[in-house]
Parts: sequence; C-alpha cells; structure tokens
Amino acid sequence: MAETVTPTPRTAPGSTRRERTGWYFYDWAMSAFSTTVLTVFLGPFLTSVAKLAAGCDLGADDCTGYVYPLGITVAAGSYFPYLVSASVFLTVFVLPVVGAIADRSAHKKRLLAVAAFVGAGATIGMVFVTGDRYLLGGALFMVANIAFGAGVVVYNSFLPQLGGPDDRDGISSRGWALGYLGGGLLLALNLVVVMMFSRDGDGQRTLDLARASIVSAGVWWALFTLVPLRWLRERPTAEATAAHGGSVLVDGFRQLGRTLRQIRAYPLTLFFLLAFLVYNDGIQTVIALASQYGTEELKLEQGTLIVTILLVQFLAFGGALLLGALAKRIGAWKTVLLSLVLWTGVILAAFWLPAEAPVPFMILGAMIGLVLGGSQALSRSLFSQLIPEGKEGEYYGFYEISDKGTSWLGPLAFGLVFQLTNSYRVGLVSLLIFFVVGFALLAAVPIRRAIVAAGNTPPRVL
Repeated sequence: MAETVTPTPRTAPGSTRRERTGWYFYDWAMSAFSTTVLTVFLGPFLTSVAKLAAGCDLGADDCTGYVYPLGITVAAGSYFPYLVSASVFLTVFVLPVVGAIADRSAHKKRLLAVAAFVGAGATIGMVFVTGDRYLLGGALFMVANIAFGAGVVVYNSFLPQLGGPDDRDGISSRGWALGYLGGGLLLALNLVVVMMFSRDGDGQRTLDLARASIVSAGVWWALFTLVPLRWLRERPTAEATAAHGGSVLVDGFRQLGRTLRQIRAYPLTLFFLLAFLVYNDGIQTVIALASQYGTEELKLEQGTLIVTILLVQFLAFGGALLLGALAKRIGAWKTVLLSLVLWTGVILAAFWLPAEAPVPFMILGAMIGLVLGGSQALSRSLFSQLIPEGKEGEYYGFYEISDKGTSWLGPLAFGLVFQLTNSYRVGLVSLLIFFVVGFALLAAVPIRRAIVAAGNTPPRVL
C-alpha cells in the first residue's frame, strides 16, 4: 500500500526523534564515500593508476608521465584534480534539476534511494579498476560523485521541515557530527586492514588494499541508506501535492525555469550563496586533495595519512557539536566567519609543513578537525533560513554544486598550478584566495535582512 503523505507547512514544522535520527543516518551512510573514498584513498589510488598508464613504475616518485584521456595531454599527477573539476561541470546542470524534481515530487525518499544506490553501485564498481584502467576509474568516480551530490540535495531539502529557525543549527550540527563518526568508524576498520596486510615496498599490495577500502565504502553507503528510507517521513509541499498525477520530471524542469527567472527577487540569498561557493570551494579542495598532497609532496606513508584523517574525523565529530554550541551563543553567521579565519591559518601552516614528518601533519589534521564539521554544518543550516518556502530542493541543488567534494575552481587552480610549477606547495597557496574572498563576501551579507526578505522568521541569535 502506498504511503499517505500530507503537506507540512514551513511555519509549523514538527518531527519525531525517530525521524530526525533517520535523517542523521543518511549522513552516517554517505560520509563513508566522503571520507574513505574522496578524502583518503581515491586521489592516491587514481593517481597511481594514471601513472601506471603513463608508463611509470609503482612507487616511482620522480616520474612525471602523461596520460591522454579523450586525446588531451594531462600530467598523471593532475588527473584526479581534473576529474573533480569535470564532475562538477556536469553537476552544474544535474543538481538544480534534481532539486526541482524533489520539490515537485510527493516521494522524495525514492529520489534519495535512486541517488544513493547509483552512487554506491559505481563505488563498488571500482573493484574492476585494475592495472592501468584509469579511464574506467575516472568514469566510475564521476558517476559516483554526481550521484553523491544528487543524494545530498534531496537529503538537505528535508532540513527546513525537521525543525524551526532556532532548532536547525542543532539538527544540522548533529547530522554532520554523526556523519563524521560513521565515516571515522569505517576508516578505522580500513586502517586496521591496511596496517595488517600492507608490506613495505609492495606498491601493488598498497593499490589492492586501497581498492578494497573504496569498495567497502560503497557497501557501507548502500547498507545504511536503508535506515533513513525506513524512518524518514514524506513531507511534500502543497505544490507537490497539487502536482500529483502529472509528470514530475517535466514539471521539475518547468519549475526550475521559473525559479531561475524569479531568483533575482532574492538578491541577498544569491549573495550568501556566492560567498558559500567561494569559501566552501577552498574547504572542499583541502578535503579532496589532502591525501595527494601528503603522499606526493610530503612523502608520507599511507598509514600516516589514514591515521591523520581518522583523527580529523573524530575531532570533527566534537568540533561540529562545539561550534554548534557556540552558534547558540553568538549566532551561526559569526561562528562561520570565525571558522574561515581558522581555515586561513590552516593553509598557511600547511605550506610550511616539513616533508617526511608525520607529527606536524597530524597536528595540522587536528586543527582541521576542530573547524571542519562546524563550518559546514552551520553553513547548511544558515542557508536553510534563506530559502523561500517550497523551493528547498532547488536552492539546495545550487548550494550542493560546491559542497561535499564537488568544488571545481579550487581543484582546477591546484591542478593548473601543479602542471605549471610541478610543486604541490605552490598549488596549496592558491587556495588562500578562496578563504579570504569568501570571508569578505560573507561578512558583507546583512543576514537578518536576507532571512526576512526570503519570507522566513529569523532565529533569535545570528
């Protein structure tokens, strides 16, 4: 029997603890991809596969070979950053459409299921990326990354319906915190496997273990997605209920067109989104390329990288809750601004890290962990205050273009600078501009006026 759904007005959100817990658990599920795949294993894994295709030997640090996807000359060390940028180019077109469809659908959970299982399936498909199959690995990554972003759009669109203006910072922070805990747990399991079975000087064994870890993230993602699909309630808007029986896909495209024409009526929301796209581009580039920086520039062992990222995960769990508590006192807007100052310090510290020195790298990881979860969770909840009612999916579609590893300017700048200078350190410096400009743009947003202009009630503290 089909589930009965009723529209829930924005002005009177209500949710049970079971429903909110189900929502949190999608962060637990998908964070395995964000952490194990994007942050730790995939960058070094695909870089190694690309180097094999370029004629380099495994473990050859001084090899600067080239691969030729679609006839384009690409340095093997730049292949993964370029893939991230290419996947985002596609998400620019895909994610807003997914959001529009979600707003017009009475069954958003089905959309969440499709996105999650397509992404998880592509991740599991990495089991076939052996030898020099860098093109297959790149194609699977692009499918998984786009599906990942689509799932997050639908997932985020539930947030405004789970709590009122004063509750969303806490709900968003708890979701991020549980996500970091889940991602950290799987990473810990992979850490045990890598430490037990890796052999010094055996590059092929390292590559096989990385592949197995990536596949495990796909299995984790698919398995724990069953929890939100079971516990979340359908909460369609009045417009979605009225559209029931028509073509959701066609209506979604039409609605997206109307939104693109009407979005100019909310210039302050657009201004906030611009600020977010800039500073979050820097954050996501650090997350996506940290492992590659550690292996290629700092010459650190894979075990050191995994321990550091594991440290980041568990500290980010506490950091998300800590900054969430701080936001209750001084407001989410001021807390995010403070986090951007700390991110600038992280980039400066990373530039001066010595090579082959695990302890300074781990200390820097601890600094990242304390600001990572909170800056992202509070940005998400702050944006929820700026969305006109009934447009949650569409606006989170635009938001997600630069979220959860789908940034493009940062990786593109990093990859270009490396190709020109053959230095990851110089590439890292290029990321400073994202945090400095992002801070300036966010500081210029009259946030309370922006919330009122979107037709929403501001929280007591901003």
